Amino acid sequence: MSGARLALHGLLLLCPVLGVQHQLLPGTCNFELGTCGYTSDPEYGSWSINEEGHLITVDSAFLKNQDQAVLVSPVLEQEDWSCVRLVYQITGGGSLKLHLRPDGDNFDYPLWTASRASDSWLIASVDLANTTTPYQILLEGRPERGSGNSVAIFEIHIVPGYCMECNFEEHHLCGYSNSWNPNVNWYVGGSVAREPQSNNNNQRGYYMYVDSVYAKHFQEVAKLASPMTTVPIAGCLSFYYNRDQERGNIFSVFTRDQLGHYEEIWRPGVYATSGWTQVSVDIKAPHPLEVVFEVAFNGARGGYVAIDDIAFSPEFCHTDTEPTVDPSIANCDFENGLCLYHQEWTESKVWSIMSVKPNAYRTGDHTTGTGGFLVANTRFTLQPGYVGRLHGPLLPGNHKYCLRFYYLLHGFRKVDNALFLYIYDENNVAQEKVWSLTDTSRAVWTEVEITYMKPMFTKVVFVSICKNFWECGLAAIDDITVSLGDCQMTAGSLPGQCDFEGGVCGYIQDKREDKADWLRVRGHTPTSFTGPRGDHTTGVGYFMYIEASLMRPGDKARLLTSDLRGSSSPQCLVFYHHMYGSGTGILSVLLRRADGQRDTLLWRSRGEQSVSWMRAMVDYHCDVRHQIVFEAIRGPTLRSDIAIDDIHFKRGPCEDPGDVIPYSGFSEYFNEIEK
Repeated sequence: MSGARLALHGLLLLCPVLGVQHQLLPGTCNFELGTCGYTSDPEYGSWSINEEGHLITVDSAFLKNQDQAVLVSPVLEQEDWSCVRLVYQITGGGSLKLHLRPDGDNFDYPLWTASRASDSWLIASVDLANTTTPYQILLEGRPERGSGNSVAIFEIHIVPGYCMECNFEEHHLCGYSNSWNPNVNWYVGGSVAREPQSNNNNQRGYYMYVDSVYAKHFQEVAKLASPMTTVPIAGCLSFYYNRDQERGNIFSVFTRDQLGHYEEIWRPGVYATSGWTQVSVDIKAPHPLEVVFEVAFNGARGGYVAIDDIAFSPEFCHTDTEPTVDPSIANCDFENGLCLYHQEWTESKVWSIMSVKPNAYRTGDHTTGTGGFLVANTRFTLQPGYVGRLHGPLLPGNHKYCLRFYYLLHGFRKVDNALFLYIYDENNVAQEKVWSLTDTSRAVWTEVEITYMKPMFTKVVFVSICKNFWECGLAAIDDITVSLGDCQMTAGSLPGQCDFEGGVCGYIQDKREDKADWLRVRGHTPTSFTGPRGDHTTGVGYFMYIEASLMRPGDKARLLTSDLRGSSSPQCLVFYHHMYGSGTGILSVLLRRADGQRDTLLWRSRGEQSVSWMRAMVDYHCDVRHQIVFEAIRGPTLRSDIAIDDIHFKRGPCEDPGDVIPYSGFSEYFNEIEK
């Protein structure tokens, strides 16, 4: 095969360009004539234009006391889907991150990050989903301290369409990458007289191809991978391919997720046509993945495979394609009944919804601390024992699902049969037991995560068995959620959320106005009859609390968020607090503005509230830079531990205030700031 033959190993900057370039959208910049409206955030270090090389860079030698520099784009108003192509280089040690800053939002949303140093330019492709909200792009360069460390950006191109789309006419090849093999690789092919023959619509241009001429072993494999998607997508992937000697090679298209799991989505039929052939295949990507074009050769006479004009449409290409699955139909927090769950008909119902008012003895539900949860117990039946099965709604097969739920046990002498989880098919036949209880409960809501996939319609079935009254207690479940994908991928928090599992999320101890610190711990607190037995997130994770034994009565501990930009729209702060102990003091939430005004009280709770984690929801509005302060005041006795967990900021207003108590304790103290 003749034509240009350049190995795709990293970024091909030397490949000539033919054909018309993509339309460039606002936000594009090559830094030759300036910064195109990009500015350095004054809160951090500065990016500098390199006069010699037409690039913008941040060097550790010039950061002084700063750790990073943030480059902020002008405000962009691009309603349609677009793709950011970023040409960059990290020298020495450091990282580069791309964030999205929606207008009127307190937080920036990370879309992409890189930390691999290289001696040449690299390319990144980042999808920007369609939106009606104006936004800005932020590029955070963080070179490591020490000499010789820098982060540089050569070009920022923003083009319409999806990042996986490519006609291979431009030097960056749309960020497609080759898995390097010494013998077989994908190459850039094409010339004015294109080979093989021509592409699908003209006689000019470039394409990608792989040839068997240098194959030395059986099943030599070449892989060409698209950029990893950064936002969920679903629709029709199309491309053209040209294949020779189809008996001497195996051509397949896969998707590969962040965990490295492959799923084949297409391979040619037995009777392949000659010349360029168009293929259309539906894909669904609720989580990041890349499309991989893979060719395996049986020997040096295995022919070649060429591809071109990869495109994507948000409309499915086949009318018989199942619509996108909505697994949330299987979600239930039991606040308003059983949702789509039901239990088998028996002489008496085993499962019943219960709720517990805040108290110092019995644990309430996981959702709010005061709401409903589902309980299996012998006192609901007419028999000395029971077998209780709770059936969920049917979900389509051939999808990977992540099921999460919380359970709590109390009073069981033996837990062998206390709680099981099965996968049933639509004929009510058990396909697999995917989980069973193996340890005794600590009377705390504990999270369970299960990833499963079956070829047929299935449903989850919770089973609780009690053989006799004397050995059984209370088995409870709450907050069932089902999402698409592997649980390892769907886990993780967004900006504005903190569960303290991986650290303190940038929260700061106030060293000026308090005499104690908040502590990050897991498990139960050391003083008896106060503090939680476990965290709210998983039951075995981390939370923040004040240890009363390390403080004097009246001492304060203040925990501050990092700076929030402020927003023109109302905000809703949701968090969970634990105030159990006869000497419990006061927990307050304050608003601290950057302009130096006096702190404003937003919410307060005083005294012992419950042995459960309680949800609080706080509406507030602030359009200037500010911080939220969590202030705990120690009570008169050692039984005064106060804890917080699962903090979440979101756009307000909060849900119906009738569902929650904005504050608790003695209302006459609500407007009083403690000194």
